[in-house]
Amino acid sequence: MFFEAHYKIIVSCIILLIVLLIIRAIVLLLVKKIGRKSGINEARIQLIQRYSTVTLFFIGLLFLSFIMGAKPEDLALVFSSVFAVIGIALFAIWSILSNITSGVIMFFSFPYKVGDKISIHDKDFPIEAVIEDIRAFQLHLRLDNGNLVTYPNNLILQKAVTLVQKDAITDGNDAI
Repeated sequence: MFFEAHYKIIVSCIILLIVLLIIRAIVLLLVKKIGRKSGINEARIQLIQRYSTVTLFFIGLLFLSFIMGAKPEDLALVFSSVFAVIGIALFAIWSILSNITSGVIMFFSFPYKVGDKISIHDKDFPIEAVIEDIRAFQLHLRLDNGNLVTYPNNLILQKAVTLVQKDAITDGNDAI
């Protein structure tokens, strides 16, 4: 009786799940392919894959709510309320979101890789260092004197950066 009454909803949910799993597999494959082609390390590839999976999960929830019979007006009210609360809560930590967004942008379009020696043209604190790691929030830069500097992702996209030496990590002059 239950299955007969809700047959269309159950079939629609199964189709949605299959479509989302196929899209997820394609997106994960594309991210891995782009990452490997660009020479990006595996940890960053997995991070972007997690971001993609979470995004697809929320898109799936949106479609699932429509399948279950939610009206656009109801969803608009829920989403506006949720985004208002999230917006207020995240206002204090906007720099974290900015760094995460910058990390995703850097995954696809940052011209420098781990091991490259770069110079950051900052009038207050110029840096010349080897990129040791690129993380979700910051870059780890190793100075010539061996000190480790963490540099926020959002700032690296705002400053002029020059490539000093490609693959500087391999020549033995830099202690990493």
